Amino acid sequence: MSLSRRAQAAQEAIEPVTSFFLSLRALDGQPDVVDLTFGDPHEMPLPALVDALRTNVEPRSADWFAYKSSLAPAQEAVAAGLRAELGLPFAPEDVAMTQGAFGAIAVALRLVADAGDEVVVPEPGWFYAPMLRAADLVPVRASLTEDTFDLDVEAVARAITPRTRVVVVNSPANPTGRVYGRDRLTELGEVLEAASARSGRRIWLLSDEPYRRIRFDGIGFTSPAECYPWTLVDYSYGKVLLAPGQRLGYLALSPRVPDTERAELRAALLPLQMGLGWGFPDAVMQYSAPALETVSIDVAELARRRDLMVGALGAAGYDLTVPEGTFYLWGAAPGGDAAAFTGALARRGVHVLPGTVFARPGHFRISLTATGDMLERALPALRELAP
Repeated sequence: MSLSRRAQAAQEAIEPVTSFFLSLRALDGQPDVVDLTFGDPHEMPLPALVDALRTNVEPRSADWFAYKSSLAPAQEAVAAGLRAELGLPFAPEDVAMTQGAFGAIAVALRLVADAGDEVVVPEPGWFYAPMLRAADLVPVRASLTEDTFDLDVEAVARAITPRTRVVVVNSPANPTGRVYGRDRLTELGEVLEAASARSGRRIWLLSDEPYRRIRFDGIGFTSPAECYPWTLVDYSYGKVLLAPGQRLGYLALSPRVPDTERAELRAALLPLQMGLGWGFPDAVMQYSAPALETVSIDVAELARRRDLMVGALGAAGYDLTVPEGTFYLWGAAPGGDAAAFTGALARRGVHVLPGTVFARPGHFRISLTATGDMLERALPALRELAP
C-alpha cells in the first residue's frame, strides 16, 4: 500500500460522495437532463459578481498579483458584516481570509485540535469526516432529532468524551434546511462548558455558517458565537453568490474568546495558513470581497421554488422537511430505499442526491438552485414514483 493511512482513511470516508460525483460526468453535455444534485448554478452568474471581478482583475500596481495573505480591506469588510449581522464586536485582525469554507474548516481544525482528538459532527450533515481523517482527527457522529432534524443537545452530550476537542454546528443545516434556535444553542453552550470543566480541557465549537444569509419566511439567525464564547465561525461566499468555483471565505475568532487566548490564536493564523499550502484566497477574490459583502442571489425566488416543490411533492404524498434556510429540500425516499428511488428517477432523466452520501439511505436531497423550468420538468417523474 503506497497511500498514507490518513489518505486511505479520507478516501474511504468520502467514497460515497466521490462515486456519485463521478457518475454524474455522464450527464455533461446532455441538455435535457434535470440535474437537482449539487448546489451548482444553472443560470448565468450574478451581474454584480461579474462586475466586481471585472473591476478588480485590472492591475493597479506592479504587485497587484503578488503573494497575498489576508488583506486588510477584506478583513474590515467581513468584520463589519459580522458586527451588523450577529451584534458582536468582531475585529478585522481576528478574521482569516480563506479559500471558501473548506479552507476555513481546515484552518480551524488544525488551530485547536491535535492528532487523535475527537470532533463531534452532526448526522445527517455535510461531509466533515474526510477532512477530519486527513487531519488525523476522529469524527464522532451525533444524530439530529429523528422527527424534526433539530439539533439534539442530548445526543451531542452523549457523544462527548475526554478526547473531544471540537463540536461542529451547521445552521442553516445542509442537507435538512433547519435553522437552530437560540434556546437550543444556549443549552449546547452549557453542555460544552460543563464538559470542558469535567475534562480540564477546553472544547471548542466550530460554527459552520455558509448558508447564514439564505433563510426563508423571516426566520432569524442565532450564531453559536452568541451563546458560547469559545466559538470559531467559518463562512463561504460561494453559496450566497451561487459561485462555488470562486473560492472566497473566512474563519473568524469570536470576540468573546478571552483576550489572551484570542491573541494566541490570532498570532497562529498566518503561519498555519502558510504551512497548509498558502491557504489564502486569490488576490482578485480578496480585492472583490468588500463589494461582494452585499451581493446575494434572489432568496425570494428560492422561496418560490421551495414552495413549488414542497406543495407539489407534499400533495403527492412525500414526507418532507420544509427548509427554513439553505437551497435544499430534504425528504424521505419512497419505500425507504434512496438508492432504488434515485436510480429510478435517473432512468427518467431526473437526478437527485441520495441520502447515502449523508449516511441516511432512506432519504434524498433536491437542490433548488435548478431553474424553475428544470423543477417543473422533474415533477412528472417525482409524481410517478411517489409513495
